[in-house]
Amino acid sequence: MAERSELLARLRAGDDWDLAVIGGGCVGLGVALDATVRGLRVVLLESHDFSQGTSSRATKLAHGGVRYLAQGDIGLVREALHERTALLHNAPHVAARLPFVMPAYRWWERAFYGAGLKMYDALAGRQGLGATEWLGAARTRGLLPGVSPGLEGMALQGGVRYWDGQFDDARLALLLARTALARGALVLNHCGVTALHHENGQVRGLQVQDRETGSSIALRARCVVNATGVWVDGIRAMDHAAATTSAPADAAPPALVAPSQGVHLVVDRAFLPGDHALLVPKTADGRVLFAVPWLGKTVLGTTDTPRSDLAREPQPFAEEVAFILDEAGRYLARAPQRSDVRSVWVGLRPLVKPQAARPGETGRTQALSREHTVLVDASGLVTVTGGKWTTYRAMAEDVLQQAMARGLLPQRPAGATATLRLLGAAPGRPLSEPPGEHLYGSEAPRLRSLPGADRWLWRDAETGRGALSEAMVRFAVRHELARSVEDVLARRCRLLFLDAAEAARLAAPVAEIVAEELGAGPAADTTSFLALAAQYQQMP
Repeated sequence: MAERSELLARLRAGDDWDLAVIGGGCVGLGVALDATVRGLRVVLLESHDFSQGTSSRATKLAHGGVRYLAQGDIGLVREALHERTALLHNAPHVAARLPFVMPAYRWWERAFYGAGLKMYDALAGRQGLGATEWLGAARTRGLLPGVSPGLEGMALQGGVRYWDGQFDDARLALLLARTALARGALVLNHCGVTALHHENGQVRGLQVQDRETGSSIALRARCVVNATGVWVDGIRAMDHAAATTSAPADAAPPALVAPSQGVHLVVDRAFLPGDHALLVPKTADGRVLFAVPWLGKTVLGTTDTPRSDLAREPQPFAEEVAFILDEAGRYLARAPQRSDVRSVWVGLRPLVKPQAARPGETGRTQALSREHTVLVDASGLVTVTGGKWTTYRAMAEDVLQQAMARGLLPQRPAGATATLRLLGAAPGRPLSEPPGEHLYGSEAPRLRSLPGADRWLWRDAETGRGALSEAMVRFAVRHELARSVEDVLARRCRLLFLDAAEAARLAAPVAEIVAEELGAGPAADTTSFLALAAQYQQMP
């Protein structure tokens, strides 16, 4: 992997690029990889770290969207099921199939939900991951050892089992970035776009600031894609302001995104032993609740709450935490308490506003579109937002297709990434297991060749198996573009998301290794990471 100084030197070389992508989340990285594989000259800039925003805070499910099926959105579900197959094939070391069980406490629930899930199977066709099954009460308890035997005076009647996918979102994002880089793209994190440059009213370049040194770099690009998720409206406003400096000012573009907040709580595996996830399709207030085994812990979530601010580290609302704990307590035999929560994290979803909506109009975000939107402004700026992780590849294809249709990019055939295996692709293990060397796939031998491969900084408490070694920290800096303690413990290793207190304990030893690897680079800042880890432990 090239040194950061070499990547910055390429950026300063002054060459023209076919495509500049702003944003290093799943969609921006998908666009960059797809365009690179098609033979275009591509640069991607991320102001913070890859997937640091929404794309590292998903529910970790690669799914077709059972709840969207209930809403009648057949097209969205069919596309997502197709893309689920591609994701599991292209990154089997960080994505795997996962069985779900819907427990039934009312006489009609098994038949009703089972019929819907059989339709889910039918839409998947040959790409299905396993057939839906109706379960009796004993079998349901066997697959979900932590399920409650009764609910509000009703005994467990049985359940329905179906299959979907699961993945490690942040590590998948890193694989997209590294695969694009290996294919010839220039991909940089911690480089923010501070301005857009226009020629004759058309966007033709960017001003970039290296956030580590403060140095500013100008670059030219034939096409610019705004893939900044919930922050797309800020880039569009920047574009509008720059485009109207030498022309009569038009009205500023209306907001495209209505952010929705999703909260997740992480508790020990003991609350839901086994390898099956629990799905409650309709909670007391009509929402969906998941209890998902992930990397040795159980993830509880999620909420869907409108939020107007765009904080990089949003805080959960007290009512969201109470909702998740209350609902989980109804369906789990052992009700989790606030003191049981190992980590709480929040993501902002970029839900697309109806463009005919009146200014100031608000509403429940459950009613807004989960589908993605691609918009080409008068300046030629291409903006993409909405959608979900599972369909990132299809979204990238749509972006490039629309850019080519407008003459912003040369015509190139699609489908280049449909079967493109990402770096390290090799048969993996269930993601319900604790993290370890298996997440590196075929790159595990390279990992084991680094100093400290047998010196474990963190072992899984339940299994005793090594989860983070000194070599993994070195690998993160040398090969995965990590620049700080947070980069390592939040996104290369997912410890911050699994156990924030344990992540805080490891901040100092990880910082020493990061500083050693970076040499004359920026000092690893433990103080800011400890503050972040404290936030992930804070319960409102």
